[in-house]
Amino acid sequence: MPTSVMWFRRDLRLGDNPALLEAVADGPVLPLFVLDPALWGPAGPSRRAYLGASLRALDGRLRQRRTRLSVVRGDPVRRVVLAARAVGAERVHVAADFGPYGVRRDQEVEKALAEAGMELVRTGSPYAVAPGRVTNGSGEPYKVYTPFSKAWSDHGWRGPVDPPGDASWLELEKDTTDLPDPRVPKRLELPEAGEAAAGRRWEEFLDRVDAYDDDRDKPGVNGTSHLSVHLKWGEIHPRTMLAALSRKRGKGAATYRRELAWREFYADVLFQQPRTARHCLRPEFARMRYDPPEDQLEAWRTGRTGFPMVDAGLRQLRATGWMHNRVRMVAASFLVKDLHLEWQHGARHFMRWLVDGDLASNQHNWQWTAGCGTDAAPYFRVFNPTSQGQKFDPDGSYVRRWVDELSDPDRVPDPHDPDPETRDLVGYPQPIVDHKHERQEALDRWQAIR
Repeated sequence: MPTSVMWFRRDLRLGDNPALLEAVADGPVLPLFVLDPALWGPAGPSRRAYLGASLRALDGRLRQRRTRLSVVRGDPVRRVVLAARAVGAERVHVAADFGPYGVRRDQEVEKALAEAGMELVRTGSPYAVAPGRVTNGSGEPYKVYTPFSKAWSDHGWRGPVDPPGDASWLELEKDTTDLPDPRVPKRLELPEAGEAAAGRRWEEFLDRVDAYDDDRDKPGVNGTSHLSVHLKWGEIHPRTMLAALSRKRGKGAATYRRELAWREFYADVLFQQPRTARHCLRPEFARMRYDPPEDQLEAWRTGRTGFPMVDAGLRQLRATGWMHNRVRMVAASFLVKDLHLEWQHGARHFMRWLVDGDLASNQHNWQWTAGCGTDAAPYFRVFNPTSQGQKFDPDGSYVRRWVDELSDPDRVPDPHDPDPETRDLVGYPQPIVDHKHERQEALDRWQAIR
């Protein structure tokens, strides 16, 4: 009887996993995960801890089926071939990866498998519509979100599929490593990981999705879905979410659906132009004059800029591996347009610490804020971090939660714009820049490259 390997990557679930169904259809299947140093090495402690928890959750679901997740460590080109040989597999099944590194890696694995007489089979992807599928009338990729989103919706997607029923499972008898269980830094509060947790989170959000359009920009309330981390690791698939959203008619559900379309648009842009993982989509912005990343970058990273909304976001990031999306935009604008640093410095910091750090979404949202990407915000739109806090966190609950120095309303009546004496009294830094001055400086530098 033929055997196969199911190589899990960004699809750490059993339900709605077409690649797994294809593997099971082949006969006995080995559930495999490769700890790839190229991805594990750059990850920060929050990302490592979350991935470890997600793998343990997947292993737990497999153990309910009287098998386990076989984990190996090393170069996937070598380790996948060795694992497939060990169980006599004819095919290795995966969900297709469309990121720059994933495409190269899979091509190399495919070649190595072919040389060993085996086949790499791609079924499905982390997206409702795989990158490259949605094109305009000339067969070219879309460069603007709005027409992409319409074509994406018109293209449609298959419905969710059930997890496999009866199946025969295989395990590696040697060369495996323990499931990763890295030490979690003190005070790091990570969300619950795994497919079951994703399902519970999704059902909870559906009960309040009608309020999403109004509440999603308010960091002090429970207004967003917090599903981004589950999407990142494939603990839930967007097809599952879109199927449920199709039964909702409110404005909140429509807005959330558009957010899923943004995720798929950015994945398509990165697939079409992989250089944008590191470089500006609009190359003229590389000519802009930027400042060297010195003490001010460290102040930004550690949440010590003296701008409460920015500092709250950066501290939330280090404490939870997550940051509210509105605050991400404010923090990004501050780094690029108040500190005059290249967006890549901030994007790297986010990718290191965010448990939901998705390369396409992260890099292109940074470029949107920096003005050098697709559908870019006009460069003259410079977020005022103080007024953003006053508008979207009017009672100061978000800032007070994450900036300890500003938490006491009796000592700090205005957490968004405390006066200099209050700052000194509670030990909170004075602003490291003058926002009004730096806004004009940013516009002057932009004019110089126009």
